[in-house]
Amino acid sequence: MKIKTQIAMVLNLDKCIGCHTCSVTCKNVWTSRKGMEYAWWNNVETKPGPGYPKKWEDQDKYRGGWVRTKDGSTTLRLGNRPKVMSQLFSNPYLPQVSDYYEPFTFAFSSLKGKRRLKTPPSARPFSMITGKQMDKVKDGPNWEDDLAGTFDERKSDPNLNGIDTQGFEEFERTFMFYVPRLCEHCLHPACIPSCPSGAIYKRKDGVVLINQDRCRGWRQCVSACPYKKIYFNHQRMKSEKCVFCYPRIEDGQPTVCSETCVGRMRYLGVILYDAEKIDDYAAADERELVSRQREMILDPNDPTVIAEAERQGISHNYILAAQKSPTYKMMKEWAIAFPLHPEYRTLPMVWYVPAMSPKKEKLSEEEQKADSSNTTEMDYFAKVDDMRIPAQYFANLLTAGDPQPIRQALAKLVALRAFMRRKTVDGVEHPDVPEALGLSAEQYDDMYRLLAIANYEDRFVIPSAPKQQGSHHFDERTGLGFDDEEQNFVEGCKRHNLFAGR
Repeated sequence: MKIKTQIAMVLNLDKCIGCHTCSVTCKNVWTSRKGMEYAWWNNVETKPGPGYPKKWEDQDKYRGGWVRTKDGSTTLRLGNRPKVMSQLFSNPYLPQVSDYYEPFTFAFSSLKGKRRLKTPPSARPFSMITGKQMDKVKDGPNWEDDLAGTFDERKSDPNLNGIDTQGFEEFERTFMFYVPRLCEHCLHPACIPSCPSGAIYKRKDGVVLINQDRCRGWRQCVSACPYKKIYFNHQRMKSEKCVFCYPRIEDGQPTVCSETCVGRMRYLGVILYDAEKIDDYAAADERELVSRQREMILDPNDPTVIAEAERQGISHNYILAAQKSPTYKMMKEWAIAFPLHPEYRTLPMVWYVPAMSPKKEKLSEEEQKADSSNTTEMDYFAKVDDMRIPAQYFANLLTAGDPQPIRQALAKLVALRAFMRRKTVDGVEHPDVPEALGLSAEQYDDMYRLLAIANYEDRFVIPSAPKQQGSHHFDERTGLGFDDEEQNFVEGCKRHNLFAGR
């Protein structure tokens, strides 16, 4: 057993209101400079919709992530090392500017003139790439916000595959929810081995970064990342990505997007995992990927795990943080959170709690009373199947197409609401809990405190740690045969004392 630590994030989609505060604050802090005008390290997508960049989930087009080979291992969908090297100067799988959007600004100075006009003054759009006036703004980072546009434009969403969309054209019969997205800081990232320069690495705390001194702008990582969360800065000629606000993490503070989230729907915490099982679990059968990834997460309260973690040098602060981690509870103990597109086999570490939704049809007053008074166990699954958002849609998004784990998680959330309603409205001191869902009354109480009314220190359990030294940057490298070169690079830096003072 090789125990590693990872700062993981869970987002409760049931509480996201689509205000984009997380995107704006991240933009102001990290990507407000030249060359990154089009880049949003954190963006919020309205689903169903093609997303940003357009159709990023279509890996036949972009060739991101990993695929399982006949011998049971995994290989980059982009190709092996010779294939990657052969397309350095002509990569057919790169997203174009039109797949994102052409960044623009407005000639606001035209609104300040004193000259009288026959028509109201307007600020015309100008491209931030060419500097020329644009005839019309045709796209943006969240062009489908709140289901804007026709359903014909939105039905290209790959997650609608296998779902009967008849009637979705009518707005009042369709469904929508928001999905905030950022770098997944995966345990089995495709970006790292795709980089010919060996510039991408995974830190001790799990944060994936790009060494800007070593990046040569080959952009193979942009294609290899199935989530399209690496962006090319055309001014600096280097690739950049979400850094998980690691300077704040090192000080025990949450990321900017988590700190400023209006809906308080983001949670940060430490998990312990068995690094020896990464390759085996990444190559598991598609329907087993979620359960196998959960198996890889270790119980931080297990005395055997604690003893082994301490023996392997994991600090006591990290072990205590893992025991109090809100992400561990939602990811493994309660099993209500899921990774985004596990079929990409990157073992992502940003997980999502599926959103609940109202019933497809409006109930009469008598039906509502009967619905609230019936508490049999099987009714929880019936309510899930009667929700407006199909469980199959969440399954295509979060469980590689298997709806049963989604139905199980949503049934727990429905049971939680019924449990708390009986306690607070009906005055039942010890309500019955559905045994079939596998949670106790104490766990429902804990789930309510965390999902509904959690305090700041409950949502963000991050141990402060010493600043990561430069020599640690290369400990987790898994590149395409560059390990010897990296070791020589590190040894040379040590000899010349280049890591001192960092």
